[in-house]
Amino acid sequence: MRVCLAYDCLFPWTVGGHERYMRDLAEAVAAAGHEVTFVTRNQWSGDDAPDIPGVRVVAVSPGGALYGEDGNRLIGPPLRFGRGFLGHLLRHRGGYDIVHVCSFPYFSLLAAGAVGTRPLFVDWPEVWSAGYWREYLGGTKGAVGWLVQRLCAMVPQHAFVFSDLHGDRLRAEGLRGRTIRLEGLYAGPTTPHEASLERAPLVVFAGRHIPEKRVTAIPEAIAIAARSIPGLEALILGDGPLRGEVLAAIDAAGVSDRVSAPGFVDADGLRAAIGSAAALLLPSQREGYGMIVIEAAASGTPSVVARGPDNAAVERITPGVNGVLAASDDPADLAAAIVEAVEGGEELRGRTVAWFEANAERLSVAESARRVLAAYAAV
Repeated sequence: MRVCLAYDCLFPWTVGGHERYMRDLAEAVAAAGHEVTFVTRNQWSGDDAPDIPGVRVVAVSPGGALYGEDGNRLIGPPLRFGRGFLGHLLRHRGGYDIVHVCSFPYFSLLAAGAVGTRPLFVDWPEVWSAGYWREYLGGTKGAVGWLVQRLCAMVPQHAFVFSDLHGDRLRAEGLRGRTIRLEGLYAGPTTPHEASLERAPLVVFAGRHIPEKRVTAIPEAIAIAARSIPGLEALILGDGPLRGEVLAAIDAAGVSDRVSAPGFVDADGLRAAIGSAAALLLPSQREGYGMIVIEAAASGTPSVVARGPDNAAVERITPGVNGVLAASDDPADLAAAIVEAVEGGEELRGRTVAWFEANAERLSVAESARRVLAAYAAV
């Protein structure tokens, strides 16, 4: 088969869960003997152009920043990518047996729909509610964003979804056809990392410092939880537009002696930090999947995840087995869940390792690639 994969981001030039998945999928499809073209933006300089075995990479729009100072996605890059992808499809009519795009940032999906691409496969990592669109962009812009998303759902397609939450929302938005549920985005080893289950009372957060991650709630949550666990400490990894507010929240909560925020660390540093923690903390209001829950479980580290209407990461948690679900992202609720996770001790961490061993293959990219290739073949 001649397969075209399209996403405006390409790992590792742009880092993220679905960025990594799309690259892994491209490599898996190529390794299965198919001809693969990956259409994206130009995110590299001349001396570090992509060299992916079996994959032809084509840039149809310029690179540049994807996010504004407020941490929200800029509108210009998606529009330019959508226009470039439209031109690519028009120039290569009949040149592909399969076209497979990521729903976000939408305009590439609309371009495929405008050309009448068949068969068209679409990844839907997230489907935002109308209320969340308004919260994210404001009234008018949010209404436009929701309308664009709804138009994308109505394009004839074979839809891949990665959570029940977003699968249900996609059907409610007007999808014409069935959804294909994929569970695997995990690309790491399917055997647990070697890590001691005896841990100090440390919790770790890793992610962008943006409003939906609720990073600013962590210092107060630690202050409350420390009343039950006197030696409790926290490590807030990552960076972003709210970093200044995170540092201010640490001072305001009076926990500068037990909470540190050193910024970004490399992959080895992140794994070492998570592998030494009693629990991973994920207080996000919105998550499309919750990859870090699986990555933490690989080190025997249970996760504390906040319940919320836009948080699909709760689907990665079996309470009392590989983590704890906080009632909400309120600091008091987070603190109660932190205490439960830390006091779960080696027994909870042992159950977390067992959960990973039982589920790693099912949650792997390799398993999703097998299902994707089967879906391609079926049409």
